[in-house]
This record gives sequence, C-alpha cells and structure tokens, in this order.
Amino acid sequence: MSSLLQAASGSPEQSTSPLAVSPPLEQMGTRGLFKSYYKGTLGIPVLQGIHLSVHEGEFLSIVGQSGSGKSTLLHLLGTLDQPDAGEVYFEGNRIDNLPSASCDLLRNRHFGMVFQFYHLLPEFSALENVLTPALIAESTLGYWRKRKQYRRRAEELLELVGLSDRMKHKPREMSGGEMQRTAIARALLAEPSVLLADEPTGNLDRATGEQIMQMLRELNQEQKLTIVMVTHDPWIAEQADRVVRLGEGQIQTA
Repeated sequence: MSSLLQAASGSPEQSTSPLAVSPPLEQMGTRGLFKSYYKGTLGIPVLQGIHLSVHEGEFLSIVGQSGSGKSTLLHLLGTLDQPDAGEVYFEGNRIDNLPSASCDLLRNRHFGMVFQFYHLLPEFSALENVLTPALIAESTLGYWRKRKQYRRRAEELLELVGLSDRMKHKPREMSGGEMQRTAIARALLAEPSVLLADEPTGNLDRATGEQIMQMLRELNQEQKLTIVMVTHDPWIAEQADRVVRLGEGQIQTA
C-alpha cells in the first residue's frame, strides 16, 4: 500500500507509551469532510465537517434519513467522488487527492464495493460476473496466464456465498438475494481489506436481507474483513459493531 501512495501524507501520530492501552488501529478515516452538490448556482450542502474513524476489522454501519449524506460519505471513502474540503485516509495515507489511475488501482486491489442494485452484467453468468474485476485489472495476456487461478478463486467465492449450483445462471435467472450474493462474491475476488456496502439489503425482502446480513457478519468475523455499510434500516444497522448516525450533514451524538 505504501508504494502505491508514496506521495500521500500520513495520519496524526499516536502515543507510544508502554503504559498506555493501545487504541484500535484506524484503517480508514476522514478529517473535516465537506461536500455540496449544485443545481445551477444553488449549492446544497450534504456533508459539513465529517470526522470519522474506521477501525481495522470492525463492522461499521452508517445510518440516516434519505438525503442525510450516507451514500455520499461512502463514495468519498471509496474515492468514487472527491470532497470539496477535508481529507480521506487509508492505512495512514491520504487518498482523496490521488490521480484517477491510482484511485482505480486502490479500488481494484484494496476496496470491495457492493451496491443496492447489484450492477451485474446481464449477458454474463454468475461466474463471469465474479471474474469481471480481474478482466478489468489485467491485460488480455495477463488474464489469460492467470485464468485458472482466477476461475478457481471465483468458484470458491460462489461456493462461500452459497451459489455453487448457480454459477452458470445469468442474472435474469436468479433471485434478488442470489444476485446480491453474486455481487458480494465479485467484490471479494481481489481479496480486499475493506468492503464498502451501500444499502446491500435495500432491494430485498426482510428474510433475504437477514440472510445477506448473516453472510456479511460471517465474513467480518471469520475473515476479519473490515465492513463499512450504509443503510436506512435501523434494525439492519444494529447488526454491526458500531453505528454512526448522520443528520444535517454531521455525525450526530446521543
């Protein structure tokens, strides 16, 4: 990671006193994050000075009403968008100011991303959809050389999410829950250290949503995968280790 972000500045230093209890290691974080959107000349503030720490291995949920800035914050963490002011850090390095090619590389290697509407390619099978990050990341020759390794990894992931019997099915032949499981397997192909999930149960019924949440919890506990999840559902949010509530562009305290 450090070689990828050599020009990035580090996060604030922490106490190294041998008598101090070591705080949880911050894996991601924001410092004074501001973001507005514009309709013509009218600016609509969405985030107003967000300070957030995400600890390594934790399951964090971000909850708030529609328009509170949940998805905007997640997109800024994942370098899908840039803040108007403030900074975003990953593993001690600033990432919001990276060139677009470095952001692409960061997302492909370190961040897995899951969205509410799956974004599966309709003409691809489940297995082929899981393989798409490798097809994007590698040259044609590079992918061809590693194709057996990637295919084995994709098959293992589909088995992990309970779809070993649906590998050849296309999205139109799968239920919503199966499509979301496929999307999660795709997000895990590159063995990311952080999974960013935007309303992963928002398009599912409660029973299927509970299954997806159980799977995310198992990934977090068994593989120590850091998960940052956005949701509007308080019950879903409470399944995480920690809940952050957004309102009026800021983190609300109890």
